[in-house]
Amino acid sequence: MPLRSSPSRPLSSSSSCFSAVSPAESSLGPSRNRRVATVTNPVRISVIGLGRVFERYALVLEPLVRSGRAEVVAVYDPAADRSSVAATLFPGVYIAGSAEEVIASDADAVLVLTSMNEHGALTAAAYQAGKHVLVEKPMATSLGEAAALVRMSHESDRLMVCAPHVLLSPTYREMHARLSRGEIGDVKLARALYGWAGPWWGEWFYQPGGGALFDLGVYNVTSLCGFLGPVKRVTALVGTAVKERLVNGELMSVTADDNAQVLLDFGNEVYASVATGFTIQKYGRAPAIELYGLAGSMNMLGDDWAPRGFEVWRSDTGYWELHDEQAPDWPWTDGLNHLVSCIERGVPSVTRPEHAYHALEVMLAAMQSATEGRVVDIASAFPSPDYSHEASFVMDERRKHDTSL
Repeated sequence: MPLRSSPSRPLSSSSSCFSAVSPAESSLGPSRNRRVATVTNPVRISVIGLGRVFERYALVLEPLVRSGRAEVVAVYDPAADRSSVAATLFPGVYIAGSAEEVIASDADAVLVLTSMNEHGALTAAAYQAGKHVLVEKPMATSLGEAAALVRMSHESDRLMVCAPHVLLSPTYREMHARLSRGEIGDVKLARALYGWAGPWWGEWFYQPGGGALFDLGVYNVTSLCGFLGPVKRVTALVGTAVKERLVNGELMSVTADDNAQVLLDFGNEVYASVATGFTIQKYGRAPAIELYGLAGSMNMLGDDWAPRGFEVWRSDTGYWELHDEQAPDWPWTDGLNHLVSCIERGVPSVTRPEHAYHALEVMLAAMQSATEGRVVDIASAFPSPDYSHEASFVMDERRKHDTSL
């Protein structure tokens, strides 16, 4: 299938190295709710990167295509076998010969699902070509690239939806609503955890531009900031605990972080910690996120990218309320559903690039703190998640699982 091209600019260079936080880069200008460009169904989608992450997005993309809400226009991956899999899933899709060719296609939206150090340049190129963009986390690996992306979003009617999509789960949305209503009072302490033993594929996970903070810690940082607002200061211990890893059957030296403890200061004596790493073999039934307010406690059960409900304890009741997960099949790739829905309706997305930028600044500050042995200030902020354009999700009746006083 020949592609109808649209104007695009050359790809900019991508920085994959740690860079210190620059206040100038953090000055992003005002965020605006601009008109969103809509299209007539189906939304035409092209994809760059067809690895393991694409396999999960394909589970969301297939029903969108079957229902007539989306069409897959073009795909690209340097590994030919991956392209053939995509062609099987989406018959008739054009197999492009380069990322530039995908970006030049007549797609309405481009999914950037590549290795992390390519995210910034590819997202910028797709956005400059007039596409809506969904980019996997992190949005970029340097603040300079990320700041440029945010500024582009301020001047465009195209959406930029940045993973992780944790703010979209029904559990997160319900917890956010309850916290906003003051159900457990002012939250003063929080704790978050996410980790595992680490990938055995993809050398880039263990090279500069990869690492546990960018791959794992970004989930907890994004979630906590959505609940508590912008971070003001960061202190952290970040290191490489396992110096060599077996990846794709070969031993390689690890040059990225794989182990981190991060302390976040949100101001007004609100503190949170994040434990993350490719150093965790397994953890038990501990909540992914614990929030401690002056009038109660609230815990997210399961991981924030795969929640299993939540529980609430309030001082005025004296017992735990258990709320089962209302969408046990909710996919962490739901940002694609959200993107298509927002394009169809012409409304802004819940997930904002300013939020993704802030999470990146926090993670880079954590690395800087660990390297320099000091507290690092955070310069950026972001608008609170806005669910006003989303249909409300009704939770089941609460179940009391602890009636002890």
